[in-house]
Amino acid sequence: MVAGVRRVELALGHGRKEPSPSERENILVARRYLVAGRDIAKGEAYSPENVAVRRTGSGGVSPMRWDEIMGRPAPRALAAGEKIEP
Repeated sequence: MVAGVRRVELALGHGRKEPSPSERENILVARRYLVAGRDIAKGEAYSPENVAVRRTGSGGVSPMRWDEIMGRPAPRALAAGEKIEP
């Protein structure tokens, strides 16, 4: 019986949720960021019509900050597909 309990404990793992080694390799590639969905002029307000979420492969503004970004003016002109910086 003890051996059975130990096998179950091993099967359950340590209980902490963390990425596996193979997932860690893909984190930067798989993360999504806010980008200009179309050309945005300097001072134009960010809106659902001109902002998109894409996998850019490197940093930028997280989509979790969508509500915080919407309505703010663009600090500079952005070309379509360009990352929105914090």
